[in-house]
Amino acid sequence: MSQNEEKGVDPAEIDTKGEVFGHGVDSTGIFWIAIVFSAFQIVTAAYSPLSSLPVRSIHVGFLLLMVFALYAAMGRGNPVKVATCWALGGLSFLLSLYHLVYEGDLVQRSGDPSTADLVVGTIMVALVFEAARRLMGWALPMLCLVFVAYAAFGEILPAPLGHRGYGYDQIVNQYFLGTEGIFGIPCYVSATYIFLFILFGSFLEQAGMIRLFTDVALGTVGHTKGGPAKVAVVTSGLMGTINGSGIANVVTTGQLTIPLMKRFGYRAEFAAAVEATASMGGQIMPPVMGAVAFIMAETLNISYAEVCKAAAIPALLYYASALWMVHLEAGIAGLHGMPKDQCPSAIGALKRQWYLMVPLAALVYLLLAGFTPMFSGTVGLALTAIVILGSSIAANIGGMAGRVVFWGVLGVASSAFFKLGINVVVGIVVALIAVNFFVRGGRETMNMTVRGLVEGARSAVPVGVACTLVGTIIGTMTLTGIAGTFTQGLVSMSGGSLFLTLVLTMIASLILGMGIPTIPTYIITSSLVAPMLFKMGVPLIVSHMYVFYFGILADLTPPVGLAAFAAASIARAKFAVTGIWAVRVAMAGFVVPFMAVYDPSLMMVSGSLLDTAYVVGKCLLAIGLWGAATIGYLWMPMRLWERGLAVAAAFLLVAAIPWTDQAGFALSALFLGWHWLQARKAVSA
Repeated sequence: MSQNEEKGVDPAEIDTKGEVFGHGVDSTGIFWIAIVFSAFQIVTAAYSPLSSLPVRSIHVGFLLLMVFALYAAMGRGNPVKVATCWALGGLSFLLSLYHLVYEGDLVQRSGDPSTADLVVGTIMVALVFEAARRLMGWALPMLCLVFVAYAAFGEILPAPLGHRGYGYDQIVNQYFLGTEGIFGIPCYVSATYIFLFILFGSFLEQAGMIRLFTDVALGTVGHTKGGPAKVAVVTSGLMGTINGSGIANVVTTGQLTIPLMKRFGYRAEFAAAVEATASMGGQIMPPVMGAVAFIMAETLNISYAEVCKAAAIPALLYYASALWMVHLEAGIAGLHGMPKDQCPSAIGALKRQWYLMVPLAALVYLLLAGFTPMFSGTVGLALTAIVILGSSIAANIGGMAGRVVFWGVLGVASSAFFKLGINVVVGIVVALIAVNFFVRGGRETMNMTVRGLVEGARSAVPVGVACTLVGTIIGTMTLTGIAGTFTQGLVSMSGGSLFLTLVLTMIASLILGMGIPTIPTYIITSSLVAPMLFKMGVPLIVSHMYVFYFGILADLTPPVGLAAFAAASIARAKFAVTGIWAVRVAMAGFVVPFMAVYDPSLMMVSGSLLDTAYVVGKCLLAIGLWGAATIGYLWMPMRLWERGLAVAAAFLLVAAIPWTDQAGFALSALFLGWHWLQARKAVSA
């Protein structure tokens, strides 16, 4: 077994290292599987030719086929391994057609599975576990196996853990034949919204969106104090608007920002930590958030726009805290920005590639206007293809005529979605493809769009496999009712205290997130804890966002910290030190979810705009104090007792008990006034 196979590897990280899907690896099979996979997802999104369960099942079949094809490519030179991997992949895809071929029969015998149902279900669930083990390592599969074992043997446990007992047919029926197991809500979301939005981001990345975002970041903050590190924060934040994957964000933007920071004097560990922290925030940055946001919308039965609305201010505060920490570190280390004449013009970059913002603007408008994520993602994806293909043609025509053609095609395509139908849009895309075969640079543009399809399908694999496997946990919870038992235990442990419950939930999220991806961390913790927080008066969406937030921070936390590990490998830095620095950079952001729980107006789910403005101001002050205490610097280096005073003031602002706000503001004023006077005296001396 290879080192990658033992540890579990993120495909984005593999590709960056050139070990799989990269140069020198024969990945023709993966290439064509990815093309067909993307085509299947686009067709089912646009035309809905199949019912939901077969779509989910075939989606999983493609995911497993790609995973085993990946390992077939890795095993080149070992015919037995290659043949075994392709056999497993082929079997996975073949069995994924079971729900399509026998759909009517399965409906008729619902709840009474046949022997064939049990055999196929058992093999399919086992293949999902094996694919996840190969892709992610042992942590998540072992956790899911614990839940499977509980469903099978939990009746032998003493009360209150034991359940009444379930037969093998009931367990397989739960996991495979219905929508409560591997084909549950996470799988549904992966097969619909997530894939479209990943393709959307992949197309924009291939078209040069990374360069646009980087140039804008360099032009706006590159010349300021700590400019290179601030460029990393801004670039990763902008990338987060189109790419909801934190690890993928690290290995794309980090290739540029980490060497840039090192070149201007930042230590390797700090540079890697900044990139990891900034990249993970992309999962909570609207409009294209991480997969969890879509799962949250489906679970809570609310619109995706509501999730984006709740996430917007915390996301901005997260990046504000990262920028603040970078600014303070630059101050204490005496680091300056880049020479302004070496920074590109942000306005010039927007003028050069403004057309790439059109699909993103359309996506934001549609989501805010209340359209479904499926429709919004389909429109955004089609407009991205039209913009890329149309801009190539317009560039060949040139001048005013080229601009008229571009806007004309875009206008017809936009109106077609609402008035003329999807067939007209498909016709426009096909016509643009045909024209690009005959214009200068058109074939390069076509190759770029094909790469977008392949990269999008590949990026969807780790998300989709995690969503599928975690369905076994959901299936066990709904079958046995273990969530209620856990909730009762946590209530007794916390003594009914909201603050202690929040702390315990934070610890549980961080510990879980060290070993498993954000998606299962969120699903497990929210399923167990959110109902209890709701009973304590916390709105459901706030409790779910609270868990989501700390699930993200877990990817920065040692001893695992996948995002920190990926960034450290790029920076050639020590992973343990990088993880510690990542926690320090993100430390100010730890106050945001607590403040949202105590004052939900921070997520705009209650109160007026004035209430929201008040809590945002209070949160910014708390972040500022917490960050200064963590770094040990504000206007000048801080003494230990000053850092303690700043922490106390920040804590009082977070607590949100009626008298603590006044005490927090008073203590903040005392600290800031004292420290400012000391800094003035030091300068005068």
